[in-house]
Amino acid sequence: MYSYPTWPEASPAAWDAVAAAQAQLEAAAKQRTAAVQPQLAKVLAAFQAEKLGSHHFASVNGYGHNDQGRDTLDRVFARVLGAERAAVRLQFVSGTHAIAAALFGVLRPGDRLLSITGRPYDTLEEVIGIRGSGQGSLAEFGIQYSELALTGEGHVDELGLSDALSLPTRMVLIQRSCGYSWRPSLSVAQIGRLVEQLKTIQPGVLVFVDNCYGELVEFEEPTAVGADLIAGSLIKNLGGTIVPSGAYVAGVAELVEQACCRLTAPGIGSAGGSGFDLHRLLFQGLFLAPQMVAEALINADLIAQVFSNQALEVQPLAGAARSDVIQAVKFGDPRALQVVCNAFQSCSPVESYLKPVPAPMPGYASELLMAGGSFIDGSTSEFSADAPLREPYVLFSQGGTHRSHGALALAAALTSWWALAPN
Repeated sequence: MYSYPTWPEASPAAWDAVAAAQAQLEAAAKQRTAAVQPQLAKVLAAFQAEKLGSHHFASVNGYGHNDQGRDTLDRVFARVLGAERAAVRLQFVSGTHAIAAALFGVLRPGDRLLSITGRPYDTLEEVIGIRGSGQGSLAEFGIQYSELALTGEGHVDELGLSDALSLPTRMVLIQRSCGYSWRPSLSVAQIGRLVEQLKTIQPGVLVFVDNCYGELVEFEEPTAVGADLIAGSLIKNLGGTIVPSGAYVAGVAELVEQACCRLTAPGIGSAGGSGFDLHRLLFQGLFLAPQMVAEALINADLIAQVFSNQALEVQPLAGAARSDVIQAVKFGDPRALQVVCNAFQSCSPVESYLKPVPAPMPGYASELLMAGGSFIDGSTSEFSADAPLREPYVLFSQGGTHRSHGALALAAALTSWWALAPN
């Protein structure tokens, strides 16, 4: 006999539906859990190789010159990411900021940037110059931009790569995650194959991967299979849910330094930037990250299974091989997005009393519904969900510190959704 929790308020049928999905996913959850050990071994090996000590937790103030903790952190991240060099900085506001610094640091007027995964994530549109004006976008600095549309199935158009690279191209942008698109995320193996193809067509081209949401989902990262540069946020996977801010860039040493010169100034580059005595959290977050990523994947599987059992389309399917922590569910109805986000928020540890409403958010083209009652504002390694208010009205969920939280939120969400449109 299944014992129903006394909170949240959810129907017995909803609890049963969640329990049934959990039972279906027992084997998949064991596989996700088993993957933690090799990832953690990789992180611990990096700590040990760099002789991490408690003295690295302190940081230099002011300019941050000769900060041993920061420099050790950079080397640890480079080892974990399979990169020649990394720069981990609290001064990066977000993953978008790190990506923008890399783009502006490497590209020069007259260069061409080509996206081969279709339209980039919403927050990059104004960086590139697709939307907005007068803000100093890449377009305003004379950098050309083109994009290769995805196939009808949402895959990279590999047959179209040669035509897309018929013009001299300085950099190719690959977005690993699906973002707000209804498409499969790219695996590291797929990225490696694309890198090989791109460099065969144009040997000098640089390949930059937006790695947000993807870190530690697979054992290798894109830098280990030929990507020249990657970037991502620390309030996503690698922050382990406890890092308060920041982002990273990693890859070829020269390119990382160029990105740092945009973050600080030419001549200063990676030599500047205080850690504000927060280095311990960054090291500790990385230590926790393999476990947190695994829990996020288990939550993603559960969301997929619960809603696919309700005959909704999901991307990817529960238990499928994954390359990021995002789970998409196609509701096709803005009212459904509203009630599900409200239910998720009501089960949040922070600001559970709030009800998400559609609202504009800096950098996004559409109004957003966001269930984000997390300890770190905007953290997507914690359980959260958001939905752009545009057709086909897809919910994008990510994160979760432990699988039980996802189960509680899903029981509440099903109860609210069924009340909206009884099955």
